[in-house]
Amino acid sequence: MIQKLFDFIKKSPSQFHAVQNIAHTLSENNFTELFECEKWNLAPGGKYFVRRNSSSVIAFSLPDSDFNAVRPFLLCASHSDSPSFKIKENPEIKSAGAVVLNVEKYGGMLLNPWFDRPLSVAGRLVVRNRNGGKFSVKEILVSIDRDLVMIPNLAIHFDREANDGRKIDVQSEIRPVLSLDEKSNLLSLIAKSASVEESDIISHDLFLYNRSEPSVWGAENEFISAPKLDDLECAFTTLQGFLQSVKNGSDSADSHKSIPVYCVFDNEEVGSSSRQGADSTFLSDTLSRISEKLNWSGEDFKISLSKSIMLSADNAHAVHPNYVSKSDPVNQPKINGGIVIKFNAAQKYTSDALSSALFKEICREEGVPFQIFTNNSNVAGGSTLGNISQNHVSIQCLDIGLPQWAMHSPYESAGAKDVEFMIRAVEKFYSAL
Repeated sequence: MIQKLFDFIKKSPSQFHAVQNIAHTLSENNFTELFECEKWNLAPGGKYFVRRNSSSVIAFSLPDSDFNAVRPFLLCASHSDSPSFKIKENPEIKSAGAVVLNVEKYGGMLLNPWFDRPLSVAGRLVVRNRNGGKFSVKEILVSIDRDLVMIPNLAIHFDREANDGRKIDVQSEIRPVLSLDEKSNLLSLIAKSASVEESDIISHDLFLYNRSEPSVWGAENEFISAPKLDDLECAFTTLQGFLQSVKNGSDSADSHKSIPVYCVFDNEEVGSSSRQGADSTFLSDTLSRISEKLNWSGEDFKISLSKSIMLSADNAHAVHPNYVSKSDPVNQPKINGGIVIKFNAAQKYTSDALSSALFKEICREEGVPFQIFTNNSNVAGGSTLGNISQNHVSIQCLDIGLPQWAMHSPYESAGAKDVEFMIRAVEKFYSAL
């Protein structure tokens, strides 16, 4: 399963690729794609998924008996994006005989680890669709599958304060070097990689990504490291649990008690306030359309939501052996210690006594270890998509994640055992309630 996770991450250099890979896996498991711009025809026992912006996806499975009965939704939600650098329009800058790229921060990342790493570019293109002279466009996903650029550090000889906490100037210092040939053009390389004419490229959403290979390491091979563990590790493991529950529950009476839903949203790292983020209507639109096709009344839909529950799955901070004081003095999640349940008094996380009690019992029944995360009271913590989605779909929610180090670095570390724990717990969640 670790190798499958690594393969998924390597095939997902951008959020668009991640959702494309999820969609491919769903199709392989007999899920039918729906489109928001078309009417939906849902059948008993049907399995479906819908995408928005090519970077968010929601999948669900319907019961094959008592088709129109009012049932709760059981949801798991994660996100497809990770902190990176977005390529600006007209990106080439000529400097000292080299061509460097003009980029901007996407999300709150650790900057220093991006230096001196093999990087490349991936994302989507919007190109002209030449079709009988009529104007139309199409999306093409692209990834240059080789070491393409690097952000070289400045030698210590020119900056004796480099190790003393000097602030990095993103505009002038984070400029990936592309070439010594001043005629080099990024879009020409992208066009060649995508097998399109450069003149047909109208616009793009392109990002840098880390080319470093995922790794298993440690004295007992107990650690894993890879790019984008936050949050592709949760997107992958919750997908596996979802698919396993749908497969195993197809002939079970438990499968008729609820409607399992799997969600992956984009733009969590920049606040989720896009049309494809958790702060959009994507989830509420999808759930309401399901209820309409099941012939539920408006009141039936509200009754269903009142009984529904969502796991917001986004990786959590493990206690760091070199920075123990940054963690809470008591609640210190450990690598390979099991799934982390996250609490925050300011409601940055949605976990409360009720939702956490339900999940703790699920873990105990499945024999999956769990642990608790709370912030050190002097350290401001982050937030995630659980509380944001509640602005549009008000249902019981719990924030969970897998413990990791170096969150928002281009190369993060986590535990090899925790992958299986999440898959088992999510599968049990979908069948237990």
